[in-house]
Amino acid sequence: MSQQSPSSDETVRMRTDGTDGRPQPTSTSQAFGTEPDDTRPVGRDWQRGAPERAPGVPTDERAALPTDDDPAVPPVTAKADEADGTQRFDRVSPAPAPEDDTARTAVVPPLDPGGDSPSGPPSDHRPPAGSPRGPRGPWWRRRTALVPAGLLAVLAAAYGVDLLAASGEIPRNTVVAGVDVGGLAPARAAQLLEEELAPRVVADHTVTAADVTGTLSPATAGITLDVARTVDAAEDQPLNPWTRLVTVFSDREVEPVITGEETALAAQIEGIAAQVDRAPQDATIAIEGTTPSVVEPADGRALDRDGAAEAITDALASGGDPSVPIELPVDVTRVDVDVQEAERVLEETVTPALSAPVRVVSQDGGTSAEVPVEAIAAALTFTPQDDGELAVGLDAPALQAALGDELGAFGTPAQDARFEVSGGAVTVVPSVDGTGIAPAQLVEQLLPVLDDEAPRSVTAELGPVPAEFTTAEAEALGIREEISSFTTRIGNPASGENIRVVAKEVDGAVIMPGETFSLNGFTGPRGTAQGYVEAGVINNGEFTTAVGGGISQFATTMFNAVFFAGLEDVFHKPHSYYISRYPAGREATVYYDSIDLTWRNDGDTGVYVDTAWTPESLTVTFYGTERYEIQSVSSERYNIRQPVVQDKPDSPTCEPQSGSTGFDITVTRIFRDLTTGAELKRENFVTRYAAEPIINCVPAEPPAPAPEGTAPSPAPAPGGRRPAHGRAA
Repeated sequence: MSQQSPSSDETVRMRTDGTDGRPQPTSTSQAFGTEPDDTRPVGRDWQRGAPERAPGVPTDERAALPTDDDPAVPPVTAKADEADGTQRFDRVSPAPAPEDDTARTAVVPPLDPGGDSPSGPPSDHRPPAGSPRGPRGPWWRRRTALVPAGLLAVLAAAYGVDLLAASGEIPRNTVVAGVDVGGLAPARAAQLLEEELAPRVVADHTVTAADVTGTLSPATAGITLDVARTVDAAEDQPLNPWTRLVTVFSDREVEPVITGEETALAAQIEGIAAQVDRAPQDATIAIEGTTPSVVEPADGRALDRDGAAEAITDALASGGDPSVPIELPVDVTRVDVDVQEAERVLEETVTPALSAPVRVVSQDGGTSAEVPVEAIAAALTFTPQDDGELAVGLDAPALQAALGDELGAFGTPAQDARFEVSGGAVTVVPSVDGTGIAPAQLVEQLLPVLDDEAPRSVTAELGPVPAEFTTAEAEALGIREEISSFTTRIGNPASGENIRVVAKEVDGAVIMPGETFSLNGFTGPRGTAQGYVEAGVINNGEFTTAVGGGISQFATTMFNAVFFAGLEDVFHKPHSYYISRYPAGREATVYYDSIDLTWRNDGDTGVYVDTAWTPESLTVTFYGTERYEIQSVSSERYNIRQPVVQDKPDSPTCEPQSGSTGFDITVTRIFRDLTTGAELKRENFVTRYAAEPIINCVPAEPPAPAPEGTAPSPAPAPGGRRPAHGRAA
């Protein structure tokens, strides 16, 4: 019978002595390096637990295979010419097997399959000691695999039961800003949030920023608790098994959903910022009359608007107690000059300078004049330096103004060129040179002797005194025609008085090419000492009064003159609420030292400011050289916002307000060529107005009568808060 090649599941017979006459390969990977690998392949029948056959009895025709040293089989030729040293053997047709090959071959007996055999109960046969063990049963039936699998099955079942039981309810131990809604139906959770959390969100809150304390009204800012979206967020069942396990032992925090109107909140933050913001004030010297004193330094500070909005939103979302102040972040700017430097300047320079007058004598001694202490005090200047020094100087124009005609004996004063408007046309009034002592020259002579002891004197150096602003300089500015004009109507007498004062101060200002004009910088403080009175302002969304109210109307009028002259808008801030007497999107508010109106003369010619005030109107006109034809295009009002309604106890301080809608508007400034009318460029101004709240002053309900036999309750403690300073409307 022909011999077939062994299949993968057939028994392979091996020589019992383990040798075949061929050189044995040297292995370098044998495990442990000591015991030989005695693993032998076995037949499929043996694996299935077939009974062991007697030695020498083949299982079938293929049971006995010839060995390499069988004389009936030709020797196998090894091919050793391979590059990798692998021996190759030629397969030859086997010869008939000898009648008795048991002496040269060994039949591998089957091992006891034990309990892993699927064929029946375990056999009593045990392999002799030291014999190799047979293969183990399937992995999934081993004990080490069954225990973890069972545990996973139990956990999976528990997870499914927990998820199924919690469906339709808020997950257990869910807490929203301190309100426990875990295990509740969504409708009941919404009711609980409306009762316990919503009132805390919309209640007035105290806010603090540096040393300023104010009140935030979330209702005015349109801030409310979105109960429906909060319940939706809390209702989501966590699918992560670990998250569900953790919630058994701890709370599951869900942040409430807070909605608000960004513009209205920003308006309230700006109201607080108006009280917080201040420029850094270096230590300096103040002189009242002729009495000097040290002014303590004060670091500059500015409310962090973005940080304040975040702090307010976080505090409201946490559902905190409204009586606990919300701290708002403030940025601080350190001063350069400290109090020690100011005290040094006071002792070493200022006190001696104001101890006695300085006498001015002509070169021949025939003419003399005196610079009094009052003039020195009025002209002294103190300038902080970056290195921390406080520099002392004298202002020549201030000295000249303080002296008046005191030095007239030394010559005739000079007169600067100026502009004059008549009949809608502007002309240059020529300058006039003078003779005598030039103020700048006198300042240079006075500074070295200010710290000398009395008596003190300087020798006058007479000569021509040129005008500071000459005719040629005025004509070179190109101020020759009207370039823009705008008029607003005045409806309040108190505001009108403040507008008159500021208009008179700004009238005649000349802004050079490239120069930036600042309204706050030009006028300085606007208090009662400067002639300003109390008038209407807007403070935290409510109308009240403050000194300087109404200046925003001048700012609005000037801003429109800037707009139509085609000049550069550096900074302007619209009102928080729309005021109907101003053009929507083309108006500005100011408040001294915090909110300014600044614009730049970006042309090649000068700009002359002319103001005209009457009790009914204000007109601001710019003169210069016209560069553009300006067109203003306003969009429709969009993002309409409805006002909230606030009921407040009726009191002398409660002022009813009818309210107004808020909206957004875009105003486009189009620049056109004066000759062709072609569009050169355009600029958009986007303004957002908050909805002005409706305020009702509601009579307070009388207290309920006390039951008979009870003592009357004590009088209530005085309420209210100190009114905050507002910003000019």
